[in-house]
Amino acid sequence: MNLRPRIVDLYLARAVLLSTLGAWVVLVGFDLLSAFVNELDEIGEGSYTLSHAVLFTAYTVPRRMYEVFPTVALIGTVLGLGGLAARSELTAMRAVGMSRLRIGLGALLSVIVLTALMVVNAETVAPFGEQSAQSVVTQAKTGDVVVARVSGLWLREGNVFLNARDGANRRTDGMEWTELRGVRLFEFDDQGKLLSMAEAKTAEHRGGQWLLRDVKRSRFGERSVTTQTLAEEAWQSELDDQALAAAASRPRYLSSRELDRNIQYMQRNGLDAKAFENAYWARWFYPLNVLVLCLAGLPFAFGSLRSGGFGKRLFVAIVIGVAYLLAQRLVVSLSDVYRFDARAAYLLPPLMLLGLSWGVLTRRD
Repeated sequence: MNLRPRIVDLYLARAVLLSTLGAWVVLVGFDLLSAFVNELDEIGEGSYTLSHAVLFTAYTVPRRMYEVFPTVALIGTVLGLGGLAARSELTAMRAVGMSRLRIGLGALLSVIVLTALMVVNAETVAPFGEQSAQSVVTQAKTGDVVVARVSGLWLREGNVFLNARDGANRRTDGMEWTELRGVRLFEFDDQGKLLSMAEAKTAEHRGGQWLLRDVKRSRFGERSVTTQTLAEEAWQSELDDQALAAAASRPRYLSSRELDRNIQYMQRNGLDAKAFENAYWARWFYPLNVLVLCLAGLPFAFGSLRSGGFGKRLFVAIVIGVAYLLAQRLVVSLSDVYRFDARAAYLLPPLMLLGLSWGVLTRRD
């Protein structure tokens, strides 16, 4: 059999791609169904209805696709190559001189492309979808409008509109509060006329009330503008700070650029940025985790079908993949406790699994 490497690569990639897409549909479908059932319990709270639950679940699809993809890629790789092994096609490829490592790298072509798409998704569509989903829930349950866009966080409460560059939860000495940064407040009358505009460095929610700091407020009269500068000013608002914080500051739902901006701000102000650093480096090491998991699953696809059955080997491969992800999460948590670099925590597990997989794949070649 005289197969050119390029044709073989495309053939292997196609087999893995079809298996991966099938596994993706199943896992994301189960995840969405579970999330939708959970949202049904929230129906009736405020003006939250069935249509809001459906819309919320739909907005979270890009984020769920991103989160389950490492497991999906592992299953798709094992299923795709396992199907070829069952038809003795891998045996034929080996007979013409292709090593197991060479076959595995060809099969990972489609995984590499899908991983690149997921990286782009995590920086664009997924954050937009999560922010939109939180806006749906917040508006329906509390009556406040909370929307995060490229221009920052926007919300409306009555005739007052607020724009903030970003926000986060803060904790110091056992006390927790919500902080917004780069705040602008616009107050209108019932006819849509601008009454006042205020700019504040931060807005903090403590003790059930909002406090603006470093405020410059301009009030607009019929033919005059009055400007006032204040160190602090109370802002009377019934805005749900927990809903606002959830929409503004979940690190894993932010883009890398937003994470980096939050990290720099916290470091300049002596705040703990560990949660944002973990989320930031998780994005950078995401492609490595996917590829390492797929390489770890290759030996199970090449094994003899008589040695325990393919279903058993698929189950073992999935268990190894889940165990790896849990182990990495444990190492990251230890980095929080012992305060060592998150990059080392994300790099050590994939390097160990990569070395083990490489040894298994090449030991007989």
